[in-house]
Amino acid sequence: MNLKATSRKNAIHVMVAYTGGCNGCDIEIVNAVLSPRYDVEQYRVLLTWNPREADVLIVSGVVAWQMVEPLKKIYESIPEPKGVVAVGACAVNGNVYKNLVGDIGQNEEIWAPVDTVIPVDVKVPGCAPRPEDVIAGVVKALPKILEAP
Repeated sequence: MNLKATSRKNAIHVMVAYTGGCNGCDIEIVNAVLSPRYDVEQYRVLLTWNPREADVLIVSGVVAWQMVEPLKKIYESIPEPKGVVAVGACAVNGNVYKNLVGDIGQNEEIWAPVDTVIPVDVKVPGCAPRPEDVIAGVVKALPKILEAP
């Protein structure tokens, strides 16, 4: 068993990418899910800001044009196998930004949903989604990561 597989069995590292929008989902992710009330760290789900350490990428908000290339680079920097969780109505379907998005899912300012930019494994709808739903979304992405050779 290699070192990465062993470490994944002991802890899952989650990276959060804020790509645009109102930041309501970001508040739920960082201030609620990672707070003492839910305390996902007790289950060895750890927050990282380094994509090379990440196992799961959580993306919130629509993708502003300035974030398209950085998001692709972050996604490519995460080692395989990886899971991607789109959190919030904006990330899932464009929500209130739909009128700015063209028929192909993008225009000059806003790209939505996130899966028009990178592949998404789990979608967590809501505006803003409940912390329990965000945690459930991360859990749904784990089999892809843990069952890989």
